[in-house]
Formats: sequence, C-alpha cells, structure tokens
Amino acid sequence: MFSRFSSPAVAAVALVLLGAGAAQAQTAPGIDVISDSLTLDGTVRSVLDANPAITTLDELANAATGRLAQTRTGFLPQVTGTATYTRIDPVVQIPLGGESFQIAPNNNYDAHITAQYLLLDFGKSDATVKLAAAQVQTAKDNVTVSRRDLAFNAAQVYYNILFMRESIKVQDAQIVSLQAHRNEMQKRVEGGVSTRFDVTTTDVRITQAQNTRIDLQNQLRNQQVQLARLLHKPSQADLPVKGQLAFQPQAVDVNAELAKAYENRPEIKLARDAETSATLQQHLIERSNMPSLGVGAQVGARNGYLPNLNQIRPNTVGVVQLSVPIFDGHKNKNQRVEALANSRSAVARTQDTQEQIRADVRQAANNLEFSQARYDNSQLQIAQAADALTRARGRYRYGVGQNLDVLDAETQLAQARLARAQAMYNYTLGQYQLKRATGEVIWK
Repeated sequence: MFSRFSSPAVAAVALVLLGAGAAQAQTAPGIDVISDSLTLDGTVRSVLDANPAITTLDELANAATGRLAQTRTGFLPQVTGTATYTRIDPVVQIPLGGESFQIAPNNNYDAHITAQYLLLDFGKSDATVKLAAAQVQTAKDNVTVSRRDLAFNAAQVYYNILFMRESIKVQDAQIVSLQAHRNEMQKRVEGGVSTRFDVTTTDVRITQAQNTRIDLQNQLRNQQVQLARLLHKPSQADLPVKGQLAFQPQAVDVNAELAKAYENRPEIKLARDAETSATLQQHLIERSNMPSLGVGAQVGARNGYLPNLNQIRPNTVGVVQLSVPIFDGHKNKNQRVEALANSRSAVARTQDTQEQIRADVRQAANNLEFSQARYDNSQLQIAQAADALTRARGRYRYGVGQNLDVLDAETQLAQARLARAQAMYNYTLGQYQLKRATGEVIWK
C-alpha cells in the first residue's frame, strides 16, 4: 500500500484501518477473561458481553414479543367484575291511596360479572397479530445487525493491534541491522579505513528508523485504547491480545458467495421484514372499516326491584352487538394510499439492498485477489532486497562500494517486509470483509 513507511504514512494507514471493514480469524476456543491473553474469539465475545447497546436491543425485542402477546388477547373473551354503590337523594315518590309509593331505593347496590367475546371482525384481529409478529422479527434482526457490526468492529481493532505489532518487529529488525552495521563502520574508522562521515550518515538512518518505531508504538497504544473502550474498560489500555498475522489464501466462487449473501445478510432480512410489515399494515387498514360482531353476558345481583326495593335479587343480561362503520371522513381511504406507498417503498428498498450486497461481495472478492497479488509481489521484493543488501555489504566491505548503498538496501528490505505485513493484513481483512458481505456469523 505504501513504499515509504514514513510518519505521515503511518498516520494515514491508521486512519484507513480505523475506517476499514471489520475482520475475524480462525481461532481455537477463545478466552473471555480480560486478565488472560485474548484470542480473536475471546475479544469478540468479551466486547459483545460488555456492550450495553446489545442489552438495549435485546430488551426492545422482548418488548416487541410482549406486544405480540397482547394482540393475541383479542381472540380470548374479556371478563370483568364490577361492584357499585349509589346513593340517590331525593327519589321519586308517587302518592297512591293516601300513601307515598317510592319507585327507586335511596341506597342502590349492584354487583355483576360481565363477559364479552368478539365473534367476527373479518380478519382485523388476525391482521393485527401478524403485523405484531413481523415487528418481533424485525426487532430480532436489528439485534443481529448490531451484534454483527460490533463483532466486526472488535475484530478490526484486534487485527490493527496485530498489524502494528508486526510493523514494530520489522522496524526493530532494521534498527538492529543498522546498529550492527554502524558498529562495523566504527571499527573501520578506528582502523583508518573509513571516515567519520559514514558513521554519522548511519546514525541518521538509525534515528529515522527509531522515529518510525515511535509512530508505530503510538498507533499501537491508540488501538489498545480503542479496544479498551469497546470492552468498557477505559482505565485498562494495555490489553493482553494474543495472535499474529498469517497469510492463508482461499479460493473464492463469486456466484456461490452471492447466493449465500442473498440468503444470510441481515440487511436483506431487514428489507424483507419491512416489505412484510408494509404488506400486513396494508391488509390491516383494508379490514379496519369492516363490521364487527360481538356477544356479551352479565350475571350479578342488585336491588331496586318491586315490590321490595331494598331486596337484592339476582339478574342477568345478554347482548349481541353488530358495529358497522358508515362514514369516517375518508380517513380509511387516505390510510390505504399511505400504506400502498409504504409497500412500494419497501419493495424498492429491498432491490437497492440486493444491489448493494452484490457490490459488497464483488468488492471483497476483488480485494482478496489484489491483496494476494501484492503478497506474492512482496515476497519477491523481499528476496530481491535481501540479495541487494548482501551484495552492497560485500562491496562496501571490500572497499568498492559506498555506505549509502548499504543504507539504501537496508531501507528497501525494511520497506519490503512492511509491504508484506501490509499485504497479509489487507488479505486477512479481505477474508472477513467477504464473511461480512455474505452474512456469515463470526460471533456466538
């Protein structure tokens, strides 16, 4: 990705890494305990366990399940118990035969149990239940998307740490080699074979390599802080991450990966959820203006019956009720227009999501192809740079070469090794970019 690993290049690479697609590697069963070494699996699971946003979405899914259970109560009878006391003053009294006849008691008591049941609503209750069930599925798919994003974010930071460590190892090797070369030149200066200028020039290269190492160390610590934030452990920046970069090429069948992506990507599931919900909402609105038929029964006891107004007597009531909407000010008509538009929008969103998935899979496959080519090229570059360094050292040792040739060869070898580390990193991220694009689950 770069031919000169200078300080600005390091900063640029870090920004790219922070915004790149997330990744995950094959690991043995991970270790969840933060005090021990974290494998990739352990890192991902620890991040998911520590993040409160996942808990929030889980509870929202539970709330949606509760709403679904509420809608199903419409298929069950509703039973209510009621007891009332009413004091009436004055009450109507009718003169009759020289006496007053009271037609209602002053103290009225009434206790009854009422049962109501909806016999027929032409599918309104059924449509409500189906819509609530679709909303439950949407809530669950939202949880999956959030867990996926968080898991890949954790994996990306994990590999950023490994990449920075590998880059620091390359810089350490270059510094050690340069220091050994300087010690040899110091001996040549003391023997009167070389000049002090060669030693000073080498010191400059050593300082430059050390500055690059400092930049890399800073990037490493920043990635450790980022991982600590994901783990909600801001006071613990130096986390014990375990692992190393590896190059493990794989064959990619784009058509097979596309089929997998259309089946498994949570975004396509959410888009289809939206389609289903829009269709069910449309059906519910179409049925909301339908008649409804219900029955009710009431059993209880009350006073106020002639001839003894104060005597409490049992009573029963039976009801059959038919409700027919007649005119709602065109509300239902306008609701249908809205529901139809929402349904068409959901279909278009699904098509757009499918196109995005197709692009994601093909981009991931392209990244794998070119990262493998860069890795192969970096291997050849390392061999060539190592041979050039050996020849430059030999020429300098026998007095037919210059110190600058040796220093340039040292720099080229270090750059080749950094290029290989970058290619390994990019290929690994590409593998898990493909996993993300196809909806493969990398978390449990």
